[in-house]
Amino acid sequence: MDFWTVIMVLGIVAITSLARVLRAKYNAQHGIVTDRRGNMQMLAQPSDSELQREVETLRERIKVLERIATDGRQSNNLAAEIESLRGQ
Repeated sequence: MDFWTVIMVLGIVAITSLARVLRAKYNAQHGIVTDRRGNMQMLAQPSDSELQREVETLRERIKVLERIATDGRQSNNLAAEIESLRGQ
């Protein structure tokens, strides 16, 4: 094989590989997945109401954790508080 032929083949392989990496990165950023058959599809995006409900749930959890962390209770009271919260 000629030197320039090898350079050309390596260049084509490099360009093809770079294109595949960039396409995979773009698909990952935009939530596009490929199934086993090669079909591309978008991942399901949560609705605004689902996101709002999750944010409210997380805010409640943070309030509980802040209350546990900042209260000046004894360690046995802290354990009882944790157990009572598990029951909710």
